[in-house]
Amino acid sequence: MASVVGKRISGRTYYYLVESGRVAGRPRITAQRYLGSAEDIAAALDGGGAVPTHTRHLTFGEVAAVWATLERLQLVRMIDEVVPSRKTSVGTYFALAVSQRATAPESTLADWWAGTAAGRFVRPRLSADAVRDEEFRRATRRLSASQLDRISAAVATRLAGTDPIALAVDVPNFATYAESDTAVATLTGLSAVVTRDGAIPLVSHHYPRGGTAVIPFGVAVDRLAARHQGEITLVFDTGQHAQLDLDAGMPFVGALPLGDYPDLLARPASSRRPVGPGRFPGLSALDTRATVSGANRRVVLTHSPRLHAAQARGFAQALSGATRQLDGLALALAGGRNRRPREELLTEIVRITRVRWVDRVVTARLTGTRPGELRLQWRLDSAARARLDEEFFGKQLLVTDRDDWPVADVITAYRARYHLDSTFRMLNGAFVEGRWNEHRIAVHSLVTVLTTAVTHLMRREADRAGLDLSVRELLDQLSGIGETVLRYPSTGGRPRTRRVLTERTEIQQRLFDLFDLSRYAP
Repeated sequence: MASVVGKRISGRTYYYLVESGRVAGRPRITAQRYLGSAEDIAAALDGGGAVPTHTRHLTFGEVAAVWATLERLQLVRMIDEVVPSRKTSVGTYFALAVSQRATAPESTLADWWAGTAAGRFVRPRLSADAVRDEEFRRATRRLSASQLDRISAAVATRLAGTDPIALAVDVPNFATYAESDTAVATLTGLSAVVTRDGAIPLVSHHYPRGGTAVIPFGVAVDRLAARHQGEITLVFDTGQHAQLDLDAGMPFVGALPLGDYPDLLARPASSRRPVGPGRFPGLSALDTRATVSGANRRVVLTHSPRLHAAQARGFAQALSGATRQLDGLALALAGGRNRRPREELLTEIVRITRVRWVDRVVTARLTGTRPGELRLQWRLDSAARARLDEEFFGKQLLVTDRDDWPVADVITAYRARYHLDSTFRMLNGAFVEGRWNEHRIAVHSLVTVLTTAVTHLMRREADRAGLDLSVRELLDQLSGIGETVLRYPSTGGRPRTRRVLTERTEIQQRLFDLFDLSRYAP
Protein backbone atom coordinates (compact mmCIF):
# COMPACT_ATOMS: atom_id res chain seq x y z
CA MET A 1 0.00 0.00 0.00
CA ALA A 2 1.32 3.46 -0.94
CA SER A 3 0.57 6.71 0.85
CA VAL A 4 2.03 10.20 1.29
CA VAL A 5 3.39 11.03 4.74
CA GLY A 6 4.49 14.44 6.01
CA LYS A 7 7.37 14.92 8.47
CA ARG A 8 8.05 18.10 10.43
CA ILE A 9 11.75 19.02 10.32
CA SER A 10 12.94 22.35 11.80
CA GLY A 11 9.46 23.82 11.55
CA ARG A 12 8.88 22.82 7.93
CA THR A 13 6.91 19.88 6.53
CA TYR A 14 8.53 17.55 4.02
CA TYR A 15 6.65 14.80 2.23
CA TYR A 16 7.55 11.20 1.46
CA LEU A 17 5.89 8.54 -0.69
CA VAL A 18 5.68 5.57 1.67
CA GLU A 19 5.00 1.92 0.86
CA SER A 20 3.89 -0.27 3.72
CA GLY A 21 3.22 -3.94 4.23
CA ARG A 22 3.10 -6.63 6.85
CA VAL A 23 6.44 -7.97 8.06
CA ALA A 24 6.30 -10.92 10.45
CA GLY A 25 2.60 -10.22 10.86
CA ARG A 26 3.08 -6.58 11.83
CA PRO A 27 2.50 -3.48 9.64
CA ARG A 28 5.83 -1.93 8.65
CA ILE A 29 7.17 0.72 6.23
CA THR A 30 8.93 -1.24 3.47
CA ALA A 31 10.11 1.66 1.29
CA GLN A 32 9.98 5.44 1.16
CA ARG A 33 10.85 8.08 -1.43
CA TYR A 34 11.48 11.74 -0.70
CA LEU A 35 9.11 14.10 -2.56
CA GLY A 36 10.09 17.47 -1.06
CA SER A 37 8.14 20.30 0.43
CA ALA A 38 4.66 21.32 -0.69
CA GLU A 39 6.26 23.98 -2.86
CA ASP A 40 8.54 21.36 -4.49
CA ILE A 41 5.56 19.14 -5.27
CA ALA A 42 3.54 22.05 -6.66
CA ALA A 43 6.45 23.16 -8.82
CA ALA A 44 6.89 19.65 -10.19
CA LEU A 45 3.18 19.38 -11.00
CA ASP A 46 3.23 22.78 -12.73
CA GLY A 47 6.31 21.90 -14.74
CA GLY A 48 8.39 24.45 -12.87
CA GLY A 49 12.00 23.65 -12.07
CA ALA A 50 12.22 21.22 -15.01
CA VAL A 51 15.49 22.83 -16.13
CA PRO A 52 18.46 21.99 -13.90
CA THR A 53 20.46 24.89 -12.53
CA HIS A 54 23.72 22.92 -12.55
CA THR A 55 25.12 19.83 -14.23
CA ARG A 56 28.27 17.90 -13.55
CA HIS A 57 29.87 15.16 -15.61
CA LEU A 58 31.63 12.22 -13.95
CA THR A 59 33.55 9.32 -15.47
CA PHE A 60 31.66 6.09 -15.00
CA GLY A 61 32.09 3.33 -17.60
CA GLU A 62 35.81 2.55 -17.42
CA VAL A 63 35.97 3.02 -13.63
CA ALA A 64 32.95 0.78 -13.03
CA ALA A 65 34.29 -1.92 -15.39
CA VAL A 66 37.69 -1.95 -13.66
CA TRP A 67 36.06 -2.04 -10.22
CA ALA A 68 33.76 -4.87 -11.33
CA THR A 69 36.80 -6.86 -12.43
CA LEU A 70 38.59 -6.16 -9.14
CA GLU A 71 35.54 -7.32 -7.18
CA ARG A 72 35.30 -10.48 -9.23
CA LEU A 73 38.99 -11.20 -8.58
CA GLN A 74 38.44 -10.41 -4.87
CA LEU A 75 41.67 -8.39 -4.97
CA VAL A 76 40.93 -6.46 -1.76
CA ARG A 77 40.33 -9.64 0.23
CA MET A 78 43.45 -11.36 -1.18
CA ILE A 79 45.72 -8.46 -0.26
CA ASP A 80 44.15 -7.98 3.17
CA GLU A 81 44.80 -11.64 3.91
CA VAL A 82 48.50 -11.00 3.25
CA VAL A 83 48.50 -7.73 5.23
CA PRO A 84 45.72 -8.26 7.81
CA SER A 85 44.06 -6.25 10.56
CA ARG A 86 45.33 -2.77 9.92
CA LYS A 87 43.39 0.39 10.63
CA THR A 88 43.27 1.05 6.88
CA SER A 89 42.65 -1.73 4.37
CA VAL A 90 45.80 -2.05 2.27
CA GLY A 91 43.78 -4.05 -0.24
CA THR A 92 41.34 -1.16 -0.70
CA TYR A 93 44.20 1.25 -1.37
CA PHE A 94 45.74 -1.09 -3.95
CA ALA A 95 42.32 -1.44 -5.62
CA LEU A 96 41.97 2.36 -5.74
CA ALA A 97 45.50 2.74 -7.14
CA VAL A 98 44.81 0.13 -9.83
CA SER A 99 41.53 1.82 -10.79
CA GLN A 100 43.19 5.24 -11.02
CA ARG A 101 46.20 3.94 -12.97
CA ALA A 102 43.99 2.13 -15.48
CA THR A 103 41.64 5.04 -16.14
CA ALA A 104 43.65 8.22 -15.43
CA PRO A 105 47.37 7.31 -15.18
CA GLU A 106 48.57 10.92 -15.26
CA SER A 107 46.21 12.08 -12.50
CA THR A 108 46.60 12.11 -8.73
CA LEU A 109 44.37 9.87 -6.65
CA ALA A 110 42.52 12.89 -5.25
CA ASP A 111 41.82 14.48 -8.65
CA TRP A 112 40.79 11.12 -10.11
CA TRP A 113 38.39 10.44 -7.23
CA ALA A 114 36.79 13.89 -7.49
CA GLY A 115 36.03 13.39 -11.18
CA THR A 116 34.56 9.88 -11.06
CA ALA A 117 31.34 8.27 -9.92
CA ALA A 118 33.38 5.76 -7.88
CA GLY A 119 32.41 7.35 -4.57
CA ARG A 120 28.84 6.22 -5.20
CA PHE A 121 29.58 2.49 -5.51
CA VAL A 122 33.01 1.81 -3.96
CA ARG A 123 32.71 -0.01 -0.66
CA PRO A 124 33.58 0.72 2.06
CA ARG A 125 32.52 4.33 1.61
CA LEU A 126 35.48 6.68 1.69
CA SER A 127 35.81 10.38 2.33
CA ALA A 128 37.65 12.56 -0.17
CA ASP A 129 40.42 13.12 2.40
CA ALA A 130 41.06 9.36 2.52
CA VAL A 131 41.62 9.03 -1.23
CA ARG A 132 44.94 10.81 -1.70
CA ASP A 133 48.40 9.76 -2.80
CA GLU A 134 49.72 10.54 0.67
CA GLU A 135 47.24 8.11 2.24
CA PHE A 136 48.20 5.39 -0.25
CA ARG A 137 51.87 5.84 0.60
CA ARG A 138 51.05 5.78 4.32
CA ALA A 139 49.15 2.51 3.89
CA THR A 140 51.92 0.81 1.87
CA ARG A 141 55.14 2.27 3.24
CA ARG A 142 55.77 -0.56 5.72
CA LEU A 143 55.13 -3.42 3.30
CA SER A 144 58.11 -5.74 3.16
CA ALA A 145 59.56 -7.27 0.00
CA SER A 146 58.21 -10.61 1.20
CA GLN A 147 54.68 -9.21 1.52
CA LEU A 148 54.84 -7.68 -1.96
CA ASP A 149 55.92 -11.08 -3.35
CA ARG A 150 53.09 -12.82 -1.49
CA ILE A 151 50.55 -10.34 -2.89
CA SER A 152 51.87 -11.02 -6.38
CA ALA A 153 51.74 -14.79 -5.82
CA ALA A 154 48.17 -14.69 -4.49
CA VAL A 155 46.96 -12.73 -7.54
CA ALA A 156 48.89 -15.04 -9.88
CA THR A 157 47.17 -18.09 -8.41
CA ARG A 158 43.82 -16.45 -9.06
CA LEU A 159 44.69 -15.53 -12.67
CA ALA A 160 46.63 -18.61 -13.78
CA GLY A 161 43.72 -20.42 -15.43
CA THR A 162 44.00 -23.94 -16.87
CA ASP A 163 46.58 -23.48 -19.65
CA PRO A 164 49.69 -25.44 -18.57
CA ILE A 165 51.96 -23.30 -20.79
CA ALA A 166 52.92 -19.71 -19.94
CA LEU A 167 55.24 -17.23 -21.67
CA ALA A 168 58.39 -15.55 -20.33
CA VAL A 169 58.96 -12.05 -21.74
CA ASP A 170 61.28 -9.13 -21.05
CA VAL A 171 60.44 -5.43 -21.43
CA PRO A 172 63.65 -3.38 -21.05
CA ASN A 173 61.81 -0.03 -21.17
CA PHE A 174 59.41 -0.68 -18.32
CA ALA A 175 59.56 2.68 -16.52
CA THR A 176 61.69 5.76 -16.03
CA TYR A 177 61.59 7.27 -12.53
CA ALA A 178 62.68 10.87 -11.97
CA GLU A 179 61.89 13.81 -9.71
CA SER A 180 61.42 16.00 -12.80
CA ASP A 181 62.00 15.83 -16.54
CA THR A 182 65.47 17.37 -16.07
CA ALA A 183 66.55 15.34 -13.03
CA VAL A 184 68.73 12.24 -13.04
CA ALA A 185 66.49 9.29 -13.83
CA THR A 186 66.34 5.68 -12.64
CA LEU A 187 65.66 3.37 -15.58
CA THR A 188 64.01 0.00 -14.96
CA GLY A 189 63.11 -3.03 -17.02
CA LEU A 190 60.76 -5.85 -16.18
CA SER A 191 60.83 -9.59 -16.85
CA ALA A 192 57.55 -11.47 -16.45
CA VAL A 193 55.74 -14.74 -16.91
CA VAL A 194 52.40 -14.11 -18.62
CA THR A 195 49.49 -16.23 -19.83
CA ARG A 196 49.44 -17.31 -23.46
CA ASP A 197 45.85 -16.16 -23.78
CA GLY A 198 45.74 -12.44 -23.08
CA ALA A 199 49.33 -11.77 -21.89
CA ILE A 200 48.15 -11.49 -18.28
CA PRO A 201 51.14 -11.13 -15.91
CA LEU A 202 51.53 -13.92 -13.35
CA VAL A 203 55.07 -13.57 -12.00
CA SER A 204 57.35 -10.57 -12.54
CA HIS A 205 60.65 -9.02 -11.52
CA HIS A 206 61.69 -5.41 -12.09
CA TYR A 207 65.38 -4.58 -12.39
CA PRO A 208 67.59 -1.49 -12.81
CA ARG A 209 68.93 -0.87 -16.30
CA GLY A 210 72.59 -0.05 -16.79
CA GLY A 211 75.55 -0.72 -14.53
CA THR A 212 76.92 -4.08 -13.47
CA ALA A 213 73.84 -5.26 -11.56
CA VAL A 214 71.82 -6.03 -14.68
CA ILE A 215 70.75 -9.68 -14.85
CA PRO A 216 70.91 -11.24 -18.35
CA PHE A 217 67.49 -12.14 -19.73
CA GLY A 218 68.30 -15.86 -19.78
CA VAL A 219 69.24 -15.84 -16.07
CA ALA A 220 66.13 -13.80 -15.20
CA VAL A 221 63.95 -16.34 -17.00
CA ASP A 222 65.48 -19.19 -15.01
CA ARG A 223 64.66 -17.35 -11.76
CA LEU A 224 61.09 -16.62 -12.89
CA ALA A 225 60.66 -20.26 -13.87
CA ALA A 226 61.57 -21.28 -10.33
CA ARG A 227 58.67 -19.11 -9.04
CA HIS A 228 56.13 -20.36 -11.58
CA GLN A 229 54.62 -23.81 -11.48
CA GLY A 230 54.14 -24.90 -15.06
CA GLU A 231 55.83 -25.01 -18.44
CA ILE A 232 57.34 -21.80 -19.83
CA THR A 233 58.00 -20.77 -23.41
CA LEU A 234 60.58 -18.02 -23.82
CA VAL A 235 59.56 -15.02 -25.98
CA PHE A 236 62.29 -12.67 -27.21
CA ASP A 237 62.54 -9.66 -29.48
CA THR A 238 64.98 -8.86 -32.27
CA GLY A 239 68.42 -8.42 -30.75
CA GLN A 240 67.68 -10.37 -27.57
CA HIS A 241 68.46 -13.73 -29.16
CA ALA A 242 72.16 -12.88 -28.94
CA GLN A 243 71.81 -13.10 -25.12
CA LEU A 244 70.20 -16.53 -25.26
CA ASP A 245 71.25 -20.09 -25.90
CA LEU A 246 68.52 -21.46 -28.16
CA ASP A 247 69.77 -24.98 -27.54
CA ALA A 248 69.48 -24.72 -23.72
CA GLY A 249 66.28 -26.77 -23.68
CA MET A 250 63.65 -24.11 -22.93
CA PRO A 251 61.02 -23.79 -25.70
CA PHE A 252 61.07 -20.41 -27.45
CA VAL A 253 59.36 -18.01 -29.87
CA GLY A 254 61.30 -14.96 -30.99
CA ALA A 255 61.97 -12.40 -33.69
CA LEU A 256 64.98 -12.30 -36.01
CA PRO A 257 66.54 -9.35 -37.88
CA LEU A 258 64.90 -9.19 -41.31
CA GLY A 259 68.08 -8.05 -43.03
CA ASP A 260 69.87 -11.29 -42.09
CA TYR A 261 67.55 -13.39 -44.27
CA PRO A 262 67.31 -11.72 -47.72
CA ASP A 263 66.27 -14.95 -49.47
CA LEU A 264 63.16 -15.24 -47.30
CA LEU A 265 62.28 -11.57 -47.80
CA ALA A 266 62.47 -12.01 -51.56
CA ARG A 267 59.84 -14.77 -51.58
CA PRO A 268 56.71 -13.58 -53.44
CA ALA A 269 53.49 -12.69 -51.67
CA SER A 270 51.88 -15.76 -53.28
CA SER A 271 53.98 -17.99 -51.01
CA ARG A 272 52.17 -16.68 -47.92
CA ARG A 273 48.84 -18.00 -46.66
CA PRO A 274 46.13 -16.25 -44.60
CA VAL A 275 46.62 -16.94 -40.89
CA GLY A 276 42.95 -16.72 -39.98
CA PRO A 277 40.47 -13.99 -41.02
CA GLY A 278 38.60 -14.14 -37.72
CA ARG A 279 41.64 -14.03 -35.44
CA PHE A 280 44.12 -12.01 -37.53
CA PRO A 281 42.29 -10.09 -40.29
CA GLY A 282 44.55 -9.48 -43.30
CA LEU A 283 47.59 -11.22 -41.80
CA SER A 284 49.40 -13.74 -44.01
CA ALA A 285 52.37 -15.98 -43.23
CA LEU A 286 54.97 -18.27 -44.78
CA ASP A 287 55.70 -21.27 -42.54
CA THR A 288 59.09 -22.74 -43.51
CA ARG A 289 62.55 -23.57 -42.18
CA ALA A 290 65.93 -21.79 -42.19
CA THR A 291 69.35 -21.98 -40.57
CA VAL A 292 69.31 -19.97 -37.35
CA SER A 293 72.26 -19.98 -34.90
CA GLY A 294 73.81 -22.91 -36.75
CA ALA A 295 70.74 -25.17 -36.70
CA ASN A 296 67.82 -25.84 -39.01
CA ARG A 297 64.79 -24.33 -37.28
CA ARG A 298 61.17 -23.45 -37.98
CA VAL A 299 60.66 -19.85 -39.08
CA VAL A 300 57.45 -17.95 -39.80
CA LEU A 301 57.53 -14.88 -42.06
CA THR A 302 54.44 -12.73 -41.50
CA HIS A 303 53.01 -9.76 -43.38
CA SER A 304 50.49 -7.32 -41.92
CA PRO A 305 48.79 -4.73 -44.17
CA ARG A 306 48.27 -2.49 -41.13
CA LEU A 307 51.96 -2.63 -40.18
CA HIS A 308 52.90 -2.16 -43.84
CA ALA A 309 50.84 1.04 -44.08
CA ALA A 310 52.23 2.39 -40.79
CA GLN A 311 55.84 1.72 -41.78
CA ALA A 312 55.29 3.22 -45.23
CA ARG A 313 53.91 6.41 -43.66
CA GLY A 314 56.79 6.60 -41.20
CA PHE A 315 59.34 6.07 -43.95
CA ALA A 316 57.74 8.73 -46.16
CA GLN A 317 58.00 11.23 -43.32
CA ALA A 318 61.61 10.30 -42.59
CA LEU A 319 62.55 10.49 -46.27
CA SER A 320 60.89 13.88 -46.65
CA GLY A 321 62.78 15.25 -43.64
CA ALA A 322 66.12 13.85 -44.84
CA THR A 323 65.80 15.18 -48.38
CA ARG A 324 64.88 18.64 -47.08
CA GLN A 325 68.04 18.65 -44.97
CA LEU A 326 70.14 17.46 -47.91
CA ASP A 327 68.68 20.17 -50.15
CA GLY A 328 69.44 22.81 -47.52
CA LEU A 329 73.00 21.58 -47.13
CA ALA A 330 73.53 21.44 -50.91
CA LEU A 331 72.22 25.00 -51.28
CA ALA A 332 74.49 26.27 -48.51
CA LEU A 333 77.54 24.63 -50.12
CA ALA A 334 76.64 26.00 -53.54
CA GLY A 335 76.94 29.52 -52.12
CA GLY A 336 80.69 28.93 -51.65
CA ARG A 337 80.78 30.24 -48.09
CA ASN A 338 81.29 26.89 -46.34
CA ARG A 339 84.11 26.77 -43.78
CA ARG A 340 83.60 23.24 -42.43
CA PRO A 341 86.08 20.53 -43.41
CA ARG A 342 85.10 17.65 -45.68
CA GLU A 343 85.17 15.05 -42.86
CA GLU A 344 82.69 17.05 -40.78
CA LEU A 345 80.28 17.33 -43.70
CA LEU A 346 80.53 13.60 -44.42
CA THR A 347 79.59 12.92 -40.81
CA GLU A 348 76.64 15.30 -41.16
CA ILE A 349 75.44 13.50 -44.32
CA VAL A 350 75.63 10.14 -42.57
CA ARG A 351 73.60 11.53 -39.67
CA ILE A 352 70.91 12.83 -42.02
CA THR A 353 70.51 9.61 -44.01
CA ARG A 354 70.93 7.00 -41.27
CA VAL A 355 67.26 6.98 -40.21
CA ARG A 356 64.41 4.54 -40.95
CA TRP A 357 65.90 2.92 -44.07
CA VAL A 358 66.67 6.26 -45.76
CA ASP A 359 70.28 5.23 -46.41
CA ARG A 360 68.94 2.28 -48.43
CA VAL A 361 67.30 4.51 -51.03
CA VAL A 362 69.31 7.77 -50.96
CA THR A 363 72.84 8.09 -52.32
CA ALA A 364 74.75 11.29 -51.49
CA ARG A 365 78.00 12.36 -53.20
CA LEU A 366 80.27 15.10 -51.85
CA THR A 367 82.76 16.50 -54.38
CA GLY A 368 85.71 18.84 -53.92
CA THR A 369 88.47 18.97 -51.33
CA ARG A 370 88.68 22.53 -50.00
CA PRO A 371 85.84 23.85 -47.81
CA GLY A 372 84.78 26.57 -50.24
CA GLU A 373 84.79 24.14 -53.19
CA LEU A 374 82.74 21.35 -51.61
CA ARG A 375 79.48 20.52 -53.39
CA LEU A 376 76.73 18.01 -52.57
CA GLN A 377 74.64 15.95 -54.96
CA TRP A 378 72.15 13.29 -53.99
CA ARG A 379 69.73 11.00 -55.80
CA LEU A 380 66.81 8.77 -54.90
CA ASP A 381 67.00 5.14 -56.06
CA SER A 382 63.42 4.35 -57.13
CA ALA A 383 64.18 0.65 -57.63
CA ALA A 384 65.61 0.40 -54.09
CA ARG A 385 62.54 2.15 -52.72
CA ALA A 386 60.28 -0.32 -54.51
CA ARG A 387 62.28 -3.25 -53.10
CA LEU A 388 61.99 -1.77 -49.62
CA ASP A 389 58.22 -1.56 -49.98
CA GLU A 390 57.99 -5.10 -51.34
CA GLU A 391 60.51 -6.91 -49.15
CA PHE A 392 60.54 -5.13 -45.78
CA PHE A 393 57.40 -3.17 -44.99
CA GLY A 394 54.79 -5.04 -42.95
CA LYS A 395 56.98 -8.07 -42.30
CA GLN A 396 58.26 -9.86 -39.22
CA LEU A 397 60.38 -12.99 -39.10
CA LEU A 398 59.77 -15.34 -36.18
CA VAL A 399 61.74 -18.41 -35.12
CA THR A 400 60.51 -21.18 -32.81
CA ASP A 401 61.14 -24.75 -31.75
CA ARG A 402 57.41 -25.21 -31.15
CA ASP A 403 57.02 -27.27 -34.31
CA ASP A 404 53.61 -28.57 -33.20
CA TRP A 405 52.02 -25.15 -32.67
CA PRO A 406 49.72 -23.71 -35.36
CA VAL A 407 51.03 -20.53 -36.98
CA ALA A 408 48.35 -18.50 -35.18
CA ASP A 409 49.60 -19.70 -31.78
CA VAL A 410 53.20 -18.81 -32.65
CA ILE A 411 52.14 -15.29 -33.62
CA THR A 412 49.95 -14.90 -30.51
CA ALA A 413 52.86 -15.90 -28.28
CA TYR A 414 55.22 -13.39 -29.87
CA ARG A 415 52.65 -10.58 -29.72
CA ALA A 416 52.32 -11.05 -25.95
CA ARG A 417 55.46 -8.97 -25.53
CA TYR A 418 54.07 -6.23 -27.76
CA HIS A 419 50.81 -6.08 -25.78
CA LEU A 420 52.72 -5.94 -22.50
CA ASP A 421 55.06 -3.19 -23.69
CA SER A 422 52.15 -1.17 -25.11
CA THR A 423 50.24 -1.30 -21.82
CA PHE A 424 53.30 -0.35 -19.77
CA ARG A 425 53.87 2.70 -21.99
CA MET A 426 50.22 3.71 -21.58
CA LEU A 427 50.36 3.35 -17.79
CA ASN A 428 53.82 4.82 -17.10
CA GLY A 429 54.17 7.46 -19.83
CA ALA A 430 57.51 9.03 -20.73
CA PHE A 431 58.60 9.10 -17.10
CA VAL A 432 57.09 8.70 -13.64
CA GLU A 433 57.52 11.89 -11.63
CA GLY A 434 58.26 11.89 -7.90
CA ARG A 435 60.90 11.24 -5.27
CA TRP A 436 61.86 7.61 -5.56
CA ASN A 437 63.63 5.00 -3.49
CA GLU A 438 63.87 1.25 -3.88
CA HIS A 439 60.72 0.53 -1.84
CA ARG A 440 58.54 3.08 -3.64
CA ILE A 441 59.70 1.75 -7.01
CA ALA A 442 58.81 -1.80 -5.89
CA VAL A 443 55.29 -0.71 -4.83
CA HIS A 444 54.78 1.31 -8.01
CA SER A 445 55.94 -1.65 -10.11
CA LEU A 446 53.47 -3.95 -8.37
CA VAL A 447 50.61 -1.51 -8.98
CA THR A 448 51.60 -1.33 -12.66
CA VAL A 449 51.70 -5.13 -12.97
CA LEU A 450 48.35 -5.51 -11.16
CA THR A 451 46.79 -2.85 -13.40
CA THR A 452 48.16 -4.61 -16.47
CA ALA A 453 46.73 -7.92 -15.25
CA VAL A 454 43.28 -6.40 -14.68
CA THR A 455 43.12 -4.53 -18.00
CA HIS A 456 44.46 -7.51 -19.98
CA LEU A 457 41.87 -9.73 -18.30
CA MET A 458 39.19 -7.24 -19.38
CA ARG A 459 40.57 -7.24 -22.91
CA ARG A 460 40.52 -11.05 -23.01
CA GLU A 461 36.88 -11.10 -21.88
CA ALA A 462 35.96 -8.57 -24.58
CA ASP A 463 37.85 -10.62 -27.19
CA ARG A 464 35.98 -13.78 -26.21
CA ALA A 465 32.74 -11.80 -26.58
CA GLY A 466 33.68 -10.97 -30.17
CA LEU A 467 35.07 -7.47 -29.56
CA ASP A 468 38.59 -7.17 -31.00
CA LEU A 469 39.91 -4.18 -29.04
CA SER A 470 43.28 -3.21 -27.65
CA VAL A 471 43.46 -2.22 -23.98
CA ARG A 472 43.52 1.44 -24.96
CA GLU A 473 40.58 1.03 -27.37
CA LEU A 474 38.61 -0.89 -24.73
CA LEU A 475 39.09 1.79 -22.09
CA ASP A 476 38.34 4.54 -24.61
CA GLN A 477 35.03 2.87 -25.47
CA LEU A 478 34.12 2.49 -21.81
CA SER A 479 35.10 6.09 -21.08
CA GLY A 480 32.31 7.18 -23.44
CA ILE A 481 29.79 5.93 -20.86
CA GLY A 482 29.62 8.91 -18.54
CA GLU A 483 27.43 9.89 -15.62
CA THR A 484 25.73 13.28 -15.56
CA VAL A 485 24.56 14.78 -12.27
CA LEU A 486 21.59 17.17 -12.66
CA ARG A 487 20.92 19.60 -9.83
CA TYR A 488 17.44 21.16 -9.81
CA PRO A 489 16.47 24.33 -7.92
CA SER A 490 14.91 24.17 -4.48
CA THR A 491 11.68 25.91 -3.58
CA GLY A 492 12.51 25.92 0.09
CA GLY A 493 13.47 22.31 0.74
CA ARG A 494 16.57 20.39 -0.21
CA PRO A 495 17.78 20.79 -3.81
CA ARG A 496 16.76 17.85 -5.97
CA THR A 497 19.48 15.82 -7.70
CA ARG A 498 19.14 13.32 -10.52
CA ARG A 499 21.87 11.12 -12.00
CA VAL A 500 21.68 9.71 -15.52
CA LEU A 501 24.09 7.81 -17.76
CA THR A 502 24.97 9.10 -21.19
CA GLU A 503 23.61 7.50 -24.35
CA ARG A 504 25.55 4.40 -25.43
CA THR A 505 26.67 3.15 -28.83
CA GLU A 506 26.19 -0.48 -29.82
CA ILE A 507 29.74 -1.41 -28.76
CA GLN A 508 29.40 0.50 -25.49
CA GLN A 509 26.13 -1.29 -24.73
CA ARG A 510 27.79 -4.66 -25.36
CA LEU A 511 30.59 -3.72 -22.96
CA PHE A 512 28.03 -2.39 -20.46
CA ASP A 513 26.33 -5.79 -20.49
CA LEU A 514 29.59 -7.77 -20.57
CA PHE A 515 30.88 -6.19 -17.37
CA ASP A 516 27.40 -6.02 -15.80
CA LEU A 517 27.65 -2.28 -15.19
CA SER A 518 23.95 -2.02 -14.38
CA ARG A 519 24.98 -3.00 -10.82
CA TYR A 520 26.72 0.36 -10.50
CA ALA A 521 24.31 2.51 -12.51
CA PRO A 522 22.50 5.31 -10.62
